Amino acid sequence: MPLPPRSVLPPLLRLLRRIACPPAAASPLRSRHAPAATPMDGPQAEALLAPLRQAVRHQELALQPKDDIVDRVKMEDTLKRRFFYDQAFSIYGGVSGLYDFGPVGCALKNNIIQAWRQHFIQEEQILEIDCTMLTPEPVLKTSGHVEKFADFMVKDVKNGECFRADHLLKAHLQKLMSDKKCTAEKKAEMENVLTQLDNYGQQELADLFVNYNVKSPITGNDLSPPVSFNLMFKTSIGPGGNMPGYLRPETAQGIFLNFKRLLEFNQGKLPFAAAQIGNSFRNEISPRSGLIRVREFTMAEIEHFVDPSEKNHPKFQNVADLNILLYSSKAQGVINNSVLGYFIGRIYLFLTKVGVSPEKLRFRQHMENEMAHYACDCWDAESKTSYIDEFHKFTVSLPSQPKEGWTCVGHTITVNVVQFEANKGAIGKAYKKDAKVVMEYLSVCDECYITEMEQLLNEKGEFTVETEGKTFKLTKDMVTVKRFQKTLHVEEIIPNVIEPSFGIGRIMYTVFEHTFHIREGDEQRTFFSFPAVVAPFKCSVLPLSQNQEFMPFVKDLSEALTRNGISHKVDDSSGSIGRRYARTDEIGVAFGITIDFDTVNRTPHTATLRDRDSMRQIRAEISELPAIIRDLANGYLTWADVEAKYPQFEGQETGKKDTIEE
Repeated sequence: MPLPPRSVLPPLLRLLRRIACPPAAASPLRSRHAPAATPMDGPQAEALLAPLRQAVRHQELALQPKDDIVDRVKMEDTLKRRFFYDQAFSIYGGVSGLYDFGPVGCALKNNIIQAWRQHFIQEEQILEIDCTMLTPEPVLKTSGHVEKFADFMVKDVKNGECFRADHLLKAHLQKLMSDKKCTAEKKAEMENVLTQLDNYGQQELADLFVNYNVKSPITGNDLSPPVSFNLMFKTSIGPGGNMPGYLRPETAQGIFLNFKRLLEFNQGKLPFAAAQIGNSFRNEISPRSGLIRVREFTMAEIEHFVDPSEKNHPKFQNVADLNILLYSSKAQGVINNSVLGYFIGRIYLFLTKVGVSPEKLRFRQHMENEMAHYACDCWDAESKTSYIDEFHKFTVSLPSQPKEGWTCVGHTITVNVVQFEANKGAIGKAYKKDAKVVMEYLSVCDECYITEMEQLLNEKGEFTVETEGKTFKLTKDMVTVKRFQKTLHVEEIIPNVIEPSFGIGRIMYTVFEHTFHIREGDEQRTFFSFPAVVAPFKCSVLPLSQNQEFMPFVKDLSEALTRNGISHKVDDSSGSIGRRYARTDEIGVAFGITIDFDTVNRTPHTATLRDRDSMRQIRAEISELPAIIRDLANGYLTWADVEAKYPQFEGQETGKKDTIEE
């Protein structure tokens, strides 16, 4: 059966999922609040759903780019089955764009946030604050969000389903351009439309929808003209209903509102940076692609305030030699100051540290029509994923933005001063009416000249100056050199801001794709190769079997790991050791410790340590293992370092009844 057009596939998949994977059909909670489902026994239900599930898989595979090696269907099945995250309120049918994180997803998310704190806040000594999510309307009016934080929306005129206008138009034009009958002239025309898509206003979009005969991709029905839809969630603060407010669309507002207090905390000095981590809310018209476009999400934002005339970063050399993929300077501008360059370098290091593949990461400057209403320059970190668009934005943007409506700040600086200290009496006695000329000359000399003359004074006891056609000899009793520090109150300025903004959910999804693998030779064994620094659990503790001789070692080792702050998972279930390795690999546990009979029978007591990615194992004393894992997780050791120091494990040498003392 031929596949439907690509633009129809996403909505078709949603429809198939609703049929093939009904949310919690047997849930007892649902049965209390919803009509009972039509009775159907297991075989009947399976016979009905099996072909539909197969259709879902075929359609999803059709969406993946041909050169993509990630089996997204299998990956998303793993994420759902192991409860990394799932749709919120699923027993009530779910709400698109809202997700709940399970134990593993929550641990991964927290570890990414902790890595972000360490990488940025601690390294850069950034001031962290935590502000309210509920925001009065005047704040967002001043920032321009009430007027400009909106997208254009169209509706199916018959069933009322909503679509984001620019996304729908883009998909429709791409479909038309893929048609073999499309002429080169028509294709060039549509490419020009796509290039200018973010520039079009409401009426221009309406005209384009008519010109290209855009219909609903699901039903084929006519669409309403585009209307502006503000993406903020509006509410009322207090019982009176006379104080409108919004759930914050980003975390930056709290930092700007507390700018004066933060400046005071920093002793009134620029530059300085503030950061906030928290949830933001956007009432997306058509949430899609899992964690990539959602209505509630966690953000981590930095506001780096800098003097517009001093955009140099003292630590830029730390990142100057990084090789980072950028568009060519012909296709965009260049990174125009070292502060911006420094943060791009640091962002690159952070993203690759938490699991984003450097080969699938690039930085791209926004075109003027793409930028937020408050920005004057903006760069995105973009990652390649398996979705239809070749590259996907993280929303890691860096607008260099002077904010309007700020109170100007006075800037104080401390400078080193070198100047001549003249003895007016001695100069006046020697040069009479010319003394004033000499004094004026000495008062305007620069530091370099003063230092040279000071050296002559020390060596010869005198130096000469020439001014207004006359020469004057000055001795040690006439002039000395004075050095001191002086505080200058500089002209008031409005600081510029570098604003690195991170969507944690988008980073998580990219890490999922870039670290998902299938074991060679066994398509059923999947695993995530999360870097140890963000892995949900740093290690697992696995007794070889349920033999009670192993349990004291498991207990003691678990307590030692806890004392060392190492998150771990004990799996003492009855499954084979291979099956339990596979279970922990599937949730990305970085290392595995196995307690076997050699642990029990030999002294000093040892255990095996297994690397998830290579599946190789070494043997080490139990007392050493917590420190080894801690250093591996913190990046102080690599697995190659561990293998070089400890013997490779080939197999246990003793059995249940053996006892060997060394």
